[in-house]
Amino acid sequence: MRGVTRETLREVLERVRAGELAPDAALEKLAHLPYLDNEHARVDTHRALRHGVPEVIYGPGKTPEQVIEIARTLRHAGQDVLATRIEPDVAERVARALPDAEYDAPARLLWVGRKEVPITGRGVIAVVSAGTADRPVAAEAIGVARRFGNRVEPLADVGVAGLHRLLSASELLRSARVLIVVAGMEGALPSVVGGLVDKPVIAVPTSVGYGASFGGLAALLGMLTSCASNVTVVNIDNGFGAAYVATLVNRI
Repeated sequence: MRGVTRETLREVLERVRAGELAPDAALEKLAHLPYLDNEHARVDTHRALRHGVPEVIYGPGKTPEQVIEIARTLRHAGQDVLATRIEPDVAERVARALPDAEYDAPARLLWVGRKEVPITGRGVIAVVSAGTADRPVAAEAIGVARRFGNRVEPLADVGVAGLHRLLSASELLRSARVLIVVAGMEGALPSVVGGLVDKPVIAVPTSVGYGASFGGLAALLGMLTSCASNVTVVNIDNGFGAAYVATLVNRI
């Protein structure tokens, strides 16, 4: 059975109703719906049905063999595979075992699945980043959002130290349906963007900055205390989480 989504489940039920599929055969197809056991994990094949997005592999703490086995289980269930925070040496070993794997080095994302993901988002997600040092987190958000079926428009190096760079892109900002804004240092950029648009702004603090930035804590606190009421915040360096929430917002 292909990845378990609302669409594929509806297809099975429609085939039963039309007499094209016996109830027992349908039951067999759905027998492994909640999860599949392998040596290293209980892989949640039901998540796409519940959340609209399949389970994603979090790379840190997993051996290459564990990533490979979980990826194979997801592919066996007919689902695309997205793995985050995959380092180059791990990606190389995974690619030897799964030759169709694609690796996005700046974003540290590994993908095994369809070459083209159908667009399911209703509008554009803009990913706005403050400085060049913030780009790895922005790259993660961009890559995840695209793999989740969104049209994405990146806007880089528009931090508040040169505000004219941001203002010159006001048309892009206002045309987006949801915005992800990535910044380190004092974390001011999401508040500025929030004051310019009437859309949800998902702020991502990064661990970029000098000593008193405390590894992104200063940016996190600044974003949490934003005076722009349309700004919400994810955790430090969490481009993945921002893209996940933006995807859900973009489908409403």
